[in-house]
Amino acid sequence: MTRPQGKTKRQGDDATDAGQRPPRRRFGLSGKLLVLTILFVMLSEVLIFVPSIANFRVTWLEDQLNQARLAARVFDAAPDAMVPPDLQRDILDSLGALTLAVKRGESRQLLAVSDMPATVDQDVDLSQPGMWRPIGEAMAMLAAPPDRVLRVMGKGPREGEMVELVIKAAPLIDAMWRYAINILTLSILISVFTAALVYLSLNWLLVQPMRRVTESMVAFSRDPEDTGRIITPSGRGDEVGVAERELEAMQRQLNGTLQQKNHLAALGLAVSKINHDLRNLLAAAQLVGDRLGDIDDPKVQRFAPRLVATLDRAITFCTNTLRYGRAQEAPPERSRVELRALVAEAAVTLGFEEAELSFVNGVEAELEIDADRDQLFRVLMNLGRNARQALEARGAIDATSDQIRIDARREGTTVTVAVSDTGPGVPAAARENLFQAFKGSARPGGTGLGLAIAAELVRAHGGELRLVESAIGAVFEFTIPDRVTDLASARGKGRAKAARGAREAG
Repeated sequence: MTRPQGKTKRQGDDATDAGQRPPRRRFGLSGKLLVLTILFVMLSEVLIFVPSIANFRVTWLEDQLNQARLAARVFDAAPDAMVPPDLQRDILDSLGALTLAVKRGESRQLLAVSDMPATVDQDVDLSQPGMWRPIGEAMAMLAAPPDRVLRVMGKGPREGEMVELVIKAAPLIDAMWRYAINILTLSILISVFTAALVYLSLNWLLVQPMRRVTESMVAFSRDPEDTGRIITPSGRGDEVGVAERELEAMQRQLNGTLQQKNHLAALGLAVSKINHDLRNLLAAAQLVGDRLGDIDDPKVQRFAPRLVATLDRAITFCTNTLRYGRAQEAPPERSRVELRALVAEAAVTLGFEEAELSFVNGVEAELEIDADRDQLFRVLMNLGRNARQALEARGAIDATSDQIRIDARREGTTVTVAVSDTGPGVPAAARENLFQAFKGSARPGGTGLGLAIAAELVRAHGGELRLVESAIGAVFEFTIPDRVTDLASARGKGRAKAARGAREAG
């Protein structure tokens, strides 16, 4: 029964997600692609159709002129250019013309007449070539009334002659419309066929892969923790394949990050529970440490204050962890801290005095740093512990050659602290994620939390923790700048202090 319930819940969640999303548009990418393809192909056909109509008109008129030239030769071959009226009418009927004339220079010879028109509506001179004028005349001819009369002129059968042919426009208009309808029908068929081929090709190459990518993104967004919703690349080598592979990498990275955050959340809850009980145990140990201070043994008197101070710091840290209950550290509460004494305290806590290694506190006695004492102590502890673990992981420690050293210097308003060791150094593989939790550990089995915590605490002070290149071992260096002092506030405090001193003196 458990499995069906889980499946029903998943379907309900998807339905809820779908209800919150805007409705899916029916006119999707495929429909837009099909319409645009048809429109573009039709536009291309129109760009071909219009010149073809103009060319058909010119060709039709040229055929009429060619027949007129042959007829003019017949008239020239006749004795005294005399042709019987019946033959003239037959020639003009075959030409579909009203008159036939030949122009030589300024003189015009009328060769044949069947019906002299009262007026000529338009002159068409085919002896003058052009590109745009024939197109405009052809479009106008399609819209012209059929009773128009045209005078068509062209080169004659001999050099310097012109043939003039007066015809009715109706046969030409009918021929042009038949041709236009045939071309338009053929253009539509070609457009639809070409558009279908282009659509199918683009749909196979682009639309379907994009739909697959989109559906994978939508499905993954509903449940990013389900690895079954991660896209499987098709193996294509083009841009679509690159997009699929990059999407897979991003989804896997996000899936891993979410799983890691869930683990960290569970770990945080467990740590909070452990921390609560640990605080109670440390409080009990603190009571025992306080009683140890009453013993007169010199060794006990020497180590009891250190034990009590360490327990106090551990209890404070546990309390702060439970108080904030989050991954972020509390803001630093700064004060002037004697750095050399704090370094010595961290060295004692880390057990450098009992360890078989050389520890050097190179901090000058008068050097003070503007920082949170407890947070700076944690930074020194984490860096010092990492240095010691690096030496121990390498093998047996040699007290004559193995050394951990902490130095510091002030440069203006900034203090730079360096923690160095003579260990094996930081491997190149660990440097990329050196200050990231659970990623930057250079030691097998390490978590990398020490450097991550130290870097976060230093950043909270406005400083920076970095790895410095060194010929021997590893050198971690961090800087902590002094707080920016508000001069107006400082003057006000100074005047208030002076006034208070004057009142006390009075």
